[in-house]
Amino acid sequence: MVSNLKEGELNEHGLPHNPRGICYVQEFPAPGLRRTVRNITGHDAEGKEVFLSTDSGDHHTIMGEEQAVANILYSTHETPVELNGDVDIKYAKNNLPPVHYHHGTVLRQIDFAPNELTPMHRALSIDYGVVLDGVFELILGSGEKRIMRQGDVTIQRATAHQWRNLTGGGTLPGRMLWILLGVNDVIVNGKNLEGYMGPYKFITRSRTRRQERRRRQRRR
Repeated sequence: MVSNLKEGELNEHGLPHNPRGICYVQEFPAPGLRRTVRNITGHDAEGKEVFLSTDSGDHHTIMGEEQAVANILYSTHETPVELNGDVDIKYAKNNLPPVHYHHGTVLRQIDFAPNELTPMHRALSIDYGVVLDGVFELILGSGEKRIMRQGDVTIQRATAHQWRNLTGGGTLPGRMLWILLGVNDVIVNGKNLEGYMGPYKFITRSRTRRQERRRRQRRR
């Protein structure tokens, strides 16, 4: 999509136009970031501890106008988790999770395009967030802000917020990791909070690792 907006001018969603971010991320990982390696362990038929798989995750989701990519490294939909028969592995592989599971967990990694600012959003969950690569600004719905650098952690407790990727002064991609857990109804000033993901549908399409591999082969 061609835009006549200048960089920084607000678009129809009330977000600053960021030409550096649009169409920047077309697959996992984002250009300039290393491919994440995921190791899943378990037991073999003799009861020995073994590595069951080594890969980069099963679900990669392009976000916005190719401004970010989410990598679901794992998810569970129940607590306690049923490990017998590897049913948890099968469920995680075959099901792209929602934003969060009320009685489970989601391990979500996101690569952001340079200078990208997310919509204001709120997940009704408790989120443990870690900066893996780069520098990010965390903006709360109240307007309060914090700068987070590699290794810094945030505990998001159902607060409305935005993320801005400041890596390299807004010229480089950045990466964050979240663990999301479900919570009970959240009541603030006598009112139940509601979750929302911003003014537009942020997730546009999802690709499995097999689909990504086929797409790369077609481009060769």
